[in-house]
Amino acid sequence: MYRCLLLSLALFGFAPFASAASSPPAELTGLPHVSFPAPHRVASGRLQASDIPALKHAGIREVIDLSVDSETPDFDEAAAMHAAGIDYRNLPIHGADDLSPATVTHFDRLLAEAGDRETLVHCASSNRVGALIALRAALIGGKNSEDAVAEGRRWGLKSLEPVVRARLSAWQSADTSAAPAPPTR
Repeated sequence: MYRCLLLSLALFGFAPFASAASSPPAELTGLPHVSFPAPHRVASGRLQASDIPALKHAGIREVIDLSVDSETPDFDEAAAMHAAGIDYRNLPIHGADDLSPATVTHFDRLLAEAGDRETLVHCASSNRVGALIALRAALIGGKNSEDAVAEGRRWGLKSLEPVVRARLSAWQSADTSAAPAPPTR
């Protein structure tokens, strides 16, 4: 048992971007609102064209952008990423109204498709990233509300936290009301 624990700790210690033993790539530490919340994952705020060489140098292979195109009218992020050889996916989240179970499921699919490739997920401030992560942690990961919100905060959840909590409460109430009543004796 003790050997298994040590082996597990050793393996997790070498996970890119996630380990306290290994430093995050210096190239990425200057990104706005950046965090390294999970193996093979980086969360950040808005990207600019000048960030692309750092992404390439740090080994980022895919970008999942939660921004709406109108937020950056002078920067065609999709074209810039493709030109740099970085895969690009866009799931535009306009705001709280887009935080639906269908969007969470779509987001989960994008993360699953990224697999263990180094992936950066971003929006303007990482707030929408954290919101989707929190909702995903509850809806798909089965975490309770507090643990889901804590996970969202690690990814950048800030001002959308009250919306996330309201969604989680509503979804939990809907699940509870849809559940069959326990048999009576």
